[in-house]
Amino acid sequence: MAGHSKWANIKHRKGRQDAARGKMFAKLAKQIEVAAREGGGDVEFNPTLATAVEKAKSSSMPNDNIERAIKRGTGEMEGIAYDEAWYEGYGPGGVALYVHILTDNRNRATSDVRSAFTRSGSSLGEPGSVGYLFSQKGVILARGPEDDIMLTALDAGAEDIRDSGDDLFEVITAPSDIGAVKTALEEAGVTVESSDVTQLPGSTVPVDESNAKKLLRLIDSLEDLDDVQGVFSNYDIDDEVMEKVLTEV
Repeated sequence: MAGHSKWANIKHRKGRQDAARGKMFAKLAKQIEVAAREGGGDVEFNPTLATAVEKAKSSSMPNDNIERAIKRGTGEMEGIAYDEAWYEGYGPGGVALYVHILTDNRNRATSDVRSAFTRSGSSLGEPGSVGYLFSQKGVILARGPEDDIMLTALDAGAEDIRDSGDDLFEVITAPSDIGAVKTALEEAGVTVESSDVTQLPGSTVPVDESNAKKLLRLIDSLEDLDDVQGVFSNYDIDDEVMEKVLTEV
């Protein structure tokens, strides 16, 4: 079992940004639409779509919105063709940033992302400059007795369990296994607080308070862009510093 990581406090930060519900629903709809277009509209046979739909439901997105997004993806309703892209760069403190885009206008998306980096005194890197630092993984936040979570999750195919404190554990899976592991945990009576497919860094970079403020402002400005679906980073900010900085960003 790996040691403590910062996933829980990253999720805490994201909770603040998710308050913009209308914008959040639009981004979730894009994810559902693209997943349905690429793998079909049946969640039983499209794990990417299943994860996107579950994420939307956990964010209280109305079922009608979800169904319309699936139909747009499968072609049953008129929709927009979105391009997927990844932008890479380094932020304050030498932290790597890996930015996921779904857009109907690549030029606009590039301009917006580059502008956010420039305003923070940072710059975009070449393709491949930071992407190799990250791996796509499923992450389940589960609360309960350590032994119950470990035995159930590992038996269901989880790759790792990380202790985040206060009986909260991060269960790491292959992206294709997240649904099966989540179901196994729930059937064992474990409380699953969230599940998502994300990009996890192989290592982290410590960030001091001064750079933390600049970095979080940059991440916030990127996440506020309509085309940005996710901003992944390898920062390591001490919990006390994080709580202090969150009140100032």
